[in-house]
Amino acid sequence: MTTFADLGLSEPVLEALRDIGYEKPSPIQAQGMPPMLQGRDVIGQAQTGSGKTAAFGVPIVEYVDPSDDDTQALVLTPTRELCIQVTQAVRGFGARKGVEVVATFGGAPIREQISRLRSGAHVVVGTVGRVLDLIDRGALQLGSCRFVVLDEADEMLDLGFLDDVEKILRRTPNGRQTALFSATMAPPIRKLADNFLYEPEHVKVKADTLTVDTVEQFFVEVATKDKPEKLAEVIAAERPRQAIVFCRTKIGTDRLFRLLKDRGNNVRALHGDLSQGQRDGVMLAFKGGRVPILVATDVAARGLDISTVTHVVNYDVPRSPDTYVHRIGRTGRAGASGRAITFVEPKQVREREAIEEHIGMAMTPWAPGATTPAGERRKAAAVVAAAEAPAGAAAPEEVEEARRARPRRGRKPQLNHGADEPGTRIVLVPGRADGVGPREVVEAITAASGLDGEAVRDVLVLERFALATVPADGAEDAIAAVNGRDGAAGALRAELLVAD
Repeated sequence: MTTFADLGLSEPVLEALRDIGYEKPSPIQAQGMPPMLQGRDVIGQAQTGSGKTAAFGVPIVEYVDPSDDDTQALVLTPTRELCIQVTQAVRGFGARKGVEVVATFGGAPIREQISRLRSGAHVVVGTVGRVLDLIDRGALQLGSCRFVVLDEADEMLDLGFLDDVEKILRRTPNGRQTALFSATMAPPIRKLADNFLYEPEHVKVKADTLTVDTVEQFFVEVATKDKPEKLAEVIAAERPRQAIVFCRTKIGTDRLFRLLKDRGNNVRALHGDLSQGQRDGVMLAFKGGRVPILVATDVAARGLDISTVTHVVNYDVPRSPDTYVHRIGRTGRAGASGRAITFVEPKQVREREAIEEHIGMAMTPWAPGATTPAGERRKAAAVVAAAEAPAGAAAPEEVEEARRARPRRGRKPQLNHGADEPGTRIVLVPGRADGVGPREVVEAITAASGLDGEAVRDVLVLERFALATVPADGAEDAIAAVNGRDGAAGALRAELLVAD
């Protein structure tokens, strides 16, 4: 199988996939779609970011009848963020066919969601609590529901939602087709599958191994009582641009947040006891670069894509090696390097060894200034790349450091800018939908204006545009330089971001 056309999809769905830019199925799509299209129940084991949304979303829109206003499919998600993400994806898959997709989640007016359901929703994507509430109110009728999908069931387990999931499943038709997707298969999830899925096809896609060359992994042996002081030492020594500090529990997260805040750190907390409005505020502040340290439970490890996260600290050893992979995958993104530091208590040596066996390498003991063999190789490669790279071309952090260290030999010197220097926010178009990433943004600005890489801060690439911060005294010159460029990279256009 090499294309979506080989799956026998209808032309409207194929056209929608082409519109989105899907060219060929990912492994989970290639393995998961055929049994779903055949009407079989499916258990899909795959990590976040593997393309599993299309693995269930495309078969759903293929068989939904747009002429029937009844709700024909239900997708349950553990969080509002994932609910919105899945809704947008399924809408895209069904756009050419006229499939109506409605998102239902907590933290938003329920009356508005009830109104949308009454107007007709072929597919409902919702968080567990809100879906159960809508069913109890009689606003969501599932008598015609042919498909049910449980997305990220392992996180539903972690958040304590499985009992409510069972209540919802009991209110759907016995003849439904059910798909369960989970990165791991803990015993409660296996039991759920045994009780509610009929002879499921088990599709397992091997998890991508960590890109060891982009994430340096360390451990610190520390007693429980000494962990706060050790964290302060790590933060002082590492000086992270942005760091996520992971705790196991909500109470532990709140306690550590208050301790760091009392010591004068600019820090926020993220956990399940926050209201949705509070969680949104925390995420906007962190994504916008206004908060350097985020203390979080594992709810933040799912789908969090921020290219400026330089460090992950596992203040508490994760519950499983898979969770470790999720956590430290939040750094070392978009071609940048990252550092992951795990606190290990004396009684947790076996947990550390299990992680090392899972990732296929040993962690390096941490000390101020410590590096790993992979880090040394990366820096050595950066020196070579810096010597060969043309002036002004964008590059990963190590290359930028190597460039700044090498002699300039007659070139016009570039001015270095500190992180505390006053900055001006600029907006650039287009965005992620047109293939623009953080590197393209930095390249467009630095190559055109002569600013060094460190001068471009807080890059945030969204679907249709991108944001970046440049030194205030050079913002207008940078914008003029970007807009005056020729060639493919010159497709980016910039202007000042003016608040309403």
